[in-house]
Amino acid sequence: MQADQSQTRQPASGAAASIHNIGYRSYEGARLGRGYARRSLFVQSLRGGYGLGRSAKSKITPMLLAALMCVPAVIIVAIAITTELRDLPVDYREYAQFLAPVIGLYLAAMAPQSVSRDLRFRTVPLYFSRPVERADYVVAKYAGMACALFVFTATPLVLLYVGALLGKLDFGDQTADFALGLVSVAVLSVVYAGIGLVIAALTPRRGFGVAAIIAVLTIPYFAVTTVQFIATEQNALNAVGWLGLASPETLMTGFQAKFLGGPTDFPGAVVPSDAAGICYLLVILGLAAGSYAVLMARYRKAGL
Repeated sequence: MQADQSQTRQPASGAAASIHNIGYRSYEGARLGRGYARRSLFVQSLRGGYGLGRSAKSKITPMLLAALMCVPAVIIVAIAITTELRDLPVDYREYAQFLAPVIGLYLAAMAPQSVSRDLRFRTVPLYFSRPVERADYVVAKYAGMACALFVFTATPLVLLYVGALLGKLDFGDQTADFALGLVSVAVLSVVYAGIGLVIAALTPRRGFGVAAIIAVLTIPYFAVTTVQFIATEQNALNAVGWLGLASPETLMTGFQAKFLGGPTDFPGAVVPSDAAGICYLLVILGLAAGSYAVLMARYRKAGL
């Protein structure tokens, strides 16, 4: 019996015997760190805002909405050139107000796509298992959504500006108004991106996020506008400017009318007072900072 055991313990010999070295080596490549990871997440979020890097189906909605955003600008330029107008019929600072429903649809479609998938499929902890910190994730997502919105809203302004120069309109006036228009849509992008991401991050259900964003952007606007008309009928014009603080769209209207010299669509063409203007600035800063704080708190729990 012992002889048999000793025979079975003998190593194999001949052609069937081989030794494989499967030892691990330490990583000797470049360690790119948190900065690279943060930039990569930002670029991925920005590209995702237009379906880039995803299936063709994912590109349909953002590209269609982008086309709807730009078509009126092309028509306005064509009319201005063919009729030899001395100025564009639509101000750069009010273009986003006219296309507010399209901007709302874009935000409602793309903000949940940016964050809801990570929450629904529980991939957030995988991000945080890398050098990426919670603040890196929030900043990258916020900046990506804001930049995607800025590209969405600024592109038609660029078309208007190029068309105005081709139509030989006054270069100085057009350049100054175009710059103020870019400031207007930049502020709008930061505010709307924060609102959209906060709402989308509260639920992993994309459909709920879409409906909630549309409701937050539309219901307060119609309510505020109705009350503003009532205040105008009561000759309480000072209240019209203060009421504009109560909805995102009227907030942006009052801001650009007060600080950027743009036209106002408030009833009675009211421009907010100096005191109300300070409150507009504070509310805009508060919305941006508050959105960041809420997202940080949300992902403190989601990252567990």
